Amino acid sequence: MKGKKNSSKSVFRKVNDWLHLWLGLTSGIVVFIVSITGCFYAFQQEIKDAMEPWRFVEVQNKAFVPPSQLLDTAKVYMPNAEPTGLTYSNKEGAAAVGFEGEENGKRTFTAIFMNPYTGEFLQKQQSIGEGQFDFFRFIIDGHRALWLPYNIGRPIVGVATLVFVLLLVTGLVMWWPRKWNKSNAAKSFKIKWSGSFKRVNYDLHNVVGFYSLILAFVLAVTGLVWSFEWFANSLYYVTSGGQEKPEHHHPHSDISKAGLLANDTIPVLDKAWFKTLAQEPTAQGFYMTPTLHDKEDAIEVIAYQDHGSWYNRNEYYYDQYTLEHYRVKGDKYTEASLADQLDMLNYDIHIGAVWGLWGKTLAFFISLICASLPITGFLVWWNKKKPKKKRSASVVNFRKASAGATTR
Repeated sequence: MKGKKNSSKSVFRKVNDWLHLWLGLTSGIVVFIVSITGCFYAFQQEIKDAMEPWRFVEVQNKAFVPPSQLLDTAKVYMPNAEPTGLTYSNKEGAAAVGFEGEENGKRTFTAIFMNPYTGEFLQKQQSIGEGQFDFFRFIIDGHRALWLPYNIGRPIVGVATLVFVLLLVTGLVMWWPRKWNKSNAAKSFKIKWSGSFKRVNYDLHNVVGFYSLILAFVLAVTGLVWSFEWFANSLYYVTSGGQEKPEHHHPHSDISKAGLLANDTIPVLDKAWFKTLAQEPTAQGFYMTPTLHDKEDAIEVIAYQDHGSWYNRNEYYYDQYTLEHYRVKGDKYTEASLADQLDMLNYDIHIGAVWGLWGKTLAFFISLICASLPITGFLVWWNKKKPKKKRSASVVNFRKASAGATTR
């Protein structure tokens, strides 16, 4: 009977099942690590907000202080470092100046939190560096690179994610009943909780895997965008209708106009801030680059339209000598093409933030299911691999005798 059952499978099904088994066994550990760390990271912002009170301030009926005042305060606590980023949050959030660097061959990051209404110092937080431990930095390093050097770990994660996409496809083929009848439909859509451990484990792999398939596919695809440039370019090509993805570039300032604002008492960064704020009075957050390294660099200010998400943003670029506003393709989400909007949405879709707290909760559970699939899949294989216990001769004879008595 066993040989007859196996021979009833088509060659396509046999190859599909073989691929699903061995791709799953070889990538299982990586898929588990990436998925379980994704669970932890889903609510990292909410957890940080709950555990770090300095991220919030009392709302005041006054304007935020300009960037130069925040930078002056931050430099008091980081006198020998160059600021690499400056952020304003919403009316309830603290402002922060970030400093990225390197210490003993390792990356460092320090943030100085300040009251945006007064410029008053609130907290110095070093989240990356020698002797420092940041739980969520540990989680994201595992998620992106398995805690290996990024040039080694990221390609491994990328390949495992690509394999996971293939596992979803081959898994769907395995799940698909060869005959759609009431019995097969019940097995495909319902978990038999009253069954044996083997049956429940199989259903957890087969049924739960099917229900999570589409969203798991979305999480994997959005992850692949960061793993492989060729994948990101291919996705852009498809969603744009055949256009190549443009390289990200900033406009250049006109060096010939250098010196025009030299005698102005207001720093040019503050002028760019006030100019952006006039166009974005309802924005829920801002980011700007506080340091210009090149004579041709333009001042960059990003205005986020929604608190807690990053895709709906407007980007502003100003000539550092004239404050002329430069427009670039896709600098405003609402005016961008579908392909550019999807590119902006990628991170928020990946962590579920595009749908708010509900979306993050959904991303958490889908990641948890993805983490469980290598475990339940391994147990399915292991249970099939284990030799069946031989029945004793007395039991076999008893059943044969009982069967004979019944037929008589």
